[in-house]
Amino acid sequence: MSLSWLPNAISLMRIALILPILVLFVRDEFGWALALFIVAGLSDGLDGYLAKTYGWQTRLGGFLDPAGDKLLVAWSFGTLAYLGHIPVWLAVIVILRDVVIVAGSFMYHYLVRRLDGEPTRISKINTALEFTFLIFVIFNAGYGWPDEITITVVGAAVLITVVISGYDYVSNWIRSARSGSD
Repeated sequence: MSLSWLPNAISLMRIALILPILVLFVRDEFGWALALFIVAGLSDGLDGYLAKTYGWQTRLGGFLDPAGDKLLVAWSFGTLAYLGHIPVWLAVIVILRDVVIVAGSFMYHYLVRRLDGEPTRISKINTALEFTFLIFVIFNAGYGWPDEITITVVGAAVLITVVISGYDYVSNWIRSARSGSD
């Protein structure tokens, strides 16, 4: 029996965890929210590992995995900003970058040429920092740790990598479209 469906199922589970996480945020149940958020974050690495290690990569998985990440990050940033745990301007910048990347990738794919999106190194660093920042914010909201300075430093790193990775994607698409190569 093949388990090639497993990475996609893990991605779908990550997407399904978003609503319960958000509900827990709103109810100030940050301990449970943190636990589910960590499960969702770890599932991101697990589905990719399984897909690449065992050759279980699919076009559906190529969509579900980044969609799950972006939805989890965007809704978490938005909800935590609404609740006052994250500056609204930072949430807007993080969400705007993801909107630009999603819209840009669709436009490139349909107007220029097929795009088999592989995240860039800076984008992977950005995603790791976003998850770290969100874990710190959730932990702080529930338990008062880490301190605000630590959260601010990690938030600044998120801001820097959001700007650099957004610029990197857009400039690579423009350069590739102008040169006629992938």
